[in-house]
Amino acid sequence: MFGRRKQNSTRIDTLLGKTAVIIGDLEFSGGLHLDGRVNGNVRSSVEDGGALSLSETGYVEGRVEVTVIVLNGTVNGDVVARERLVLGGKARVNGNVHYGVIEMAPGAVITGKLIPLTQESAPNPAESTPENGSAVAAAKSGA
Repeated sequence: MFGRRKQNSTRIDTLLGKTAVIIGDLEFSGGLHLDGRVNGNVRSSVEDGGALSLSETGYVEGRVEVTVIVLNGTVNGDVVARERLVLGGKARVNGNVHYGVIEMAPGAVITGKLIPLTQESAPNPAESTPENGSAVAAAKSGA
């Protein structure tokens, strides 16, 4: 009703408590709630979707690539939310944020670029030119 999509309740399949520390990459399916620390990349499979909930005490030192992310902790690395990213008031991201849809509460801090995923599908040719600039010259001359 009123044009809003129905919110799916996020099921938690995996829980990592405050004292848990993982050294290495973490790949999961379903829902993950993280209160502890991960020194490595965190990702979910594209087919499964996946949802990550990072609490105020949660900390990730690495890249996070998940379909839906609710972040209220700290990530030192790039964040890729394939569909939706919700940043709580205590969220801290030190890296670039790639997102489909983003919600930010007052107090959230991002030190990096905000990059909508729709723009990534059509990269700017000037950004991917060879160092000698031959592609830029060809584009200007109409060749």
